[in-house]
This record gives sequence, structure tokens and C-alpha cells, in this order.
Amino acid sequence: MNEEQLEFFRELLKTQASEVRESLASARAQLASFENEPDELDKASVEEERRMALRFLDRQTKLLPKIDQSIKRIDNGDFGYCEVTGEPIGIKRLLLRPTATLCAEEKQRQEMKERNYRDH
Repeated sequence: MNEEQLEFFRELLKTQASEVRESLASARAQLASFENEPDELDKASVEEERRMALRFLDRQTKLLPKIDQSIKRIDNGDFGYCEVTGEPIGIKRLLLRPTATLCAEEKQRQEMKERNYRDH
């Protein structure tokens, strides 16, 4: 990967990190604003919204370190290479998931193993 491509991904990741931080702040504010409802149906609805907001917070909170690690991999020269095989990950995959650390083939192998363990 050339310097121009690496710089593109660095900026993309920095933008993503900023967006994630903003969405985390917004989701936390939304969680803080939930009120207890006296009506059982309203209470169930609010609880479902709270559960979805917590799930979103959890996913975004886990994404932020992955973004930071990807930026460090750019700095170290490891970005764009599979952690397991050392093969290039591929621009298409990185455009879809800039935090990817595995090439598509290795990811498929790991998912197949997980399915086998889960099924047995």
C-alpha cells in the first residue's frame, strides 16, 4: 500500500473515531433522559429502547479501540496485512471495514471453525 492510500485510511479512521465519540455522547445523553413510565405498555417500550441504546453503546465502545489500533498499525507499517497469514487484506475489504485485521480467506476459515464448534 502506498503512502497516499495509507493517509486516506488514516483520515478515514480519524473521521470514524470522531463520529463514534459523538454518537457515544449522544447515546449516553439519550440514556440519561429516559424516565420511568407508570403505564405498563409505556414502561415496556421504554425498557426496549433502553436495551437497544445500551447495545448500541456497547458496540460503539468496542469499536473505538479497534479504530485506534488500526491507526497504530498504519504508523507501524502493519496496516492492510492479515495478522495470521501476512497476506494483503485488500483495498475493497478495507474500504468496507477499515478496522479489519484478517484477510477475507482467514476470516472465512475462522467463521467456519466457530460454526463447527457451535454445531457440535
